[in-house]
Amino acid sequence: METDQGSRHMLPFQLQFDKPLASQVKMAEWNPEKDLLAMVTEDSKVVLHRFNWQRLWTISPGKCITSLCWRPDGKVVVLGLEDGTVSLHDVENGKLLRSLKSHAAAVVCLNWEEDAQVNRDTSGNSLAFEDRTTRFFPPAPRVPRMPGLVSGETGLIEDGQDSFIELSNSSKQCLNILCSGDKDGVLCFSIFGVFPIGNVNIHECDIPTTTKDRDTVCRLLNASVRKVALSKDLCHLMVACSGELVEDIVESRGCQTVGDSMHGFHYLVLDTSIFQKSKNELHQVAQQASNIDDLLHVVRTSLSVMHKQWADAMNIFHEKFDLLTSLINDHGLDSSPQEEFLSLLGGARTSPAVHQFLVNSLGEVGMKRVSKVVCGAGKELQLVVLNHLQPAVEIIGFRIGELRGLSRWRSRYLGIGLDETLVDNAVEKAGMLLVQVERFIRVVSSVVQQFANFFSWLLKCIKQLMSEPSDQLLMYNSELVVVFLKFLYDQDPVMQLLDLSEADEEIDIDLETMERVKELVQFGGFKDSKCLRRTLAKEFQLMEHSFKEAAQMPFSTISKKICCKNLLPLFPLTSVSASTRYIPISLSFYEDASEFASSNLTQEVGFTDYISFQIPDESFLDFANCIAVVRGFMNDSSNVKQGRPLEAILLCIPSGYHCVDLALYKELQIVMLLNKINDTGENLGDAWMMILQASDLPFVHISGTTQANNWELYHLKDSILHLDMENEKIRSIPHNVVPPLSVSASRGVACVLAARKRALVYILDEDEDEISDSE
Repeated sequence: METDQGSRHMLPFQLQFDKPLASQVKMAEWNPEKDLLAMVTEDSKVVLHRFNWQRLWTISPGKCITSLCWRPDGKVVVLGLEDGTVSLHDVENGKLLRSLKSHAAAVVCLNWEEDAQVNRDTSGNSLAFEDRTTRFFPPAPRVPRMPGLVSGETGLIEDGQDSFIELSNSSKQCLNILCSGDKDGVLCFSIFGVFPIGNVNIHECDIPTTTKDRDTVCRLLNASVRKVALSKDLCHLMVACSGELVEDIVESRGCQTVGDSMHGFHYLVLDTSIFQKSKNELHQVAQQASNIDDLLHVVRTSLSVMHKQWADAMNIFHEKFDLLTSLINDHGLDSSPQEEFLSLLGGARTSPAVHQFLVNSLGEVGMKRVSKVVCGAGKELQLVVLNHLQPAVEIIGFRIGELRGLSRWRSRYLGIGLDETLVDNAVEKAGMLLVQVERFIRVVSSVVQQFANFFSWLLKCIKQLMSEPSDQLLMYNSELVVVFLKFLYDQDPVMQLLDLSEADEEIDIDLETMERVKELVQFGGFKDSKCLRRTLAKEFQLMEHSFKEAAQMPFSTISKKICCKNLLPLFPLTSVSASTRYIPISLSFYEDASEFASSNLTQEVGFTDYISFQIPDESFLDFANCIAVVRGFMNDSSNVKQGRPLEAILLCIPSGYHCVDLALYKELQIVMLLNKINDTGENLGDAWMMILQASDLPFVHISGTTQANNWELYHLKDSILHLDMENEKIRSIPHNVVPPLSVSASRGVACVLAARKRALVYILDEDEDEISDSE
């Protein structure tokens, strides 16, 4: 608070920028690796700024954004949306890379953590999954562009595909897990942010406790997740949530009765050690499965692109040739266009309807245009198949085959749910899809050839009817014209194979071919003899379904192995307003350099969990305006023999100040935003930023009971530490402030949002030279 020139140099941090904002910001996160700040405004726009406040891009997902976080390498920003969708965006341009609908309610918190321990074998060599696909195949195909559209007009990944592949590959070098929580108490986990690997509903978690005279089971009802943090070793998930804690008493006869209950704020630890125990297996399966999912997107998009290309060409063909039917009816003829064309081909007298159609309605120019469109579309289909569809299906078959090899290693992969039978079924469906692709190539080639032959004949007919020489025209085959008129003029085998809406339609196959297929089935290979009756679209749907079914088994298996390890009631919420209003809370892990960590020989690096939060004044009437800091719950001595015991401290904010937001900062520091208020609770227009050293606080040991109505923090009322504005590291802010406070632990900067729609950027380190403007 000193302002004289002699003591100004002692200030621990100083204001760097004070910038106006177009809209108030409701959440913000610093990039963990770069000087970038991502902010979400009240109108659900995402804005990315450099440290020097240069705006890089702004995107609007079109839905309400409810949470925000970064991938550990800082190359992807993740958004949680109100409809339960989690979307990944490229840091370079904000383009959508992938979206995943994991929740049925709003995603209110996100945390993306990377395994801090390097996998090594017994010889000390680093373990890494070897992708053998590049030995046998060229690079994975790109997603084809939709014809007739420029980049950005569809939701397909187009010119950002290269960036997506690069980001995808970089994220899979080591195991990383994205955790998301929604307002209904559901937590979802996904490896690399794209492969779902498990979920848990905290309402369905039983927390067993034992007292002297009875056994109890505690459960949470109507819980809403507020904050989550996955430990650095991926073994524990810390969850801060609000809900009703119900205690079920287990009687000696085995029946249960409902005991005490209280609505409040709680701190949970979930056992996610399966991620660490099976991280090698999960890494390999997730990498193969996510790559297969990328290729499925290529196949799905290829089918859509080919469908649109061929449908547009056929619409132009029918738009021109349907005029002949109208002319036949106008001239009172009782015949079809095919009969009229066959009569013309046979040398009979040309009817007035056909003459008028070829010379006047269609003409040479129209004929060449239709021929160019249809034949061009056929060639485009062949290119999409050869450059995108076929290589994608081939690599899918190879990758599923490798998954089958892993599934047969039951001692390692059965434990995570990789089912051999389901994977075998997916392998067979992938092989059938490849057979259907090869058949499709032959059908397209035959159809395009017959269309070209038909158009060449018609063009020669037009020349003769107009009495013009036709020596330069291509030769035609009259037999193919007959075949075209009988089987292709009113039918479309290409669209039949591509039409997704008619995926259940069966294709007519002659009996001789069916008998040959049945004979081949008896000699081994595919078990399904009806594959030739299915369309290409239907075969892809079956293959995709079989793969999803096989990939669902690890998800179900892992979900059953994630359980609630312990629960700590923090404070009661006695009113609706207290349970729904914003409660400042921060959760993080710090490397434990204490004697507890040094004595633990089972881990290379020990981490201690810290949670800081504001206690609503109405929760405990005996004390008010307090901040609580709890540490060591993850390794509570009541559950783990080694580790720091559960400790806590209550910090009383000076009178006349109110904590707006707080954050855990590097080197065990707590950063708090304080607004100055008067006796009536009104803001006076001044605010302060305060930094406390958590390691210097006099923590007190608490028991960590899970019993309802037993609030351990209440027992600390006689040991509250009263803060003094004159003795702490503080800095004045010339505006009253609103949340959020965003702190970058790696860059030493903080962004404070003022009530007047202003962003105040501070340097927190004493050594100002550590921070430099971005180029």
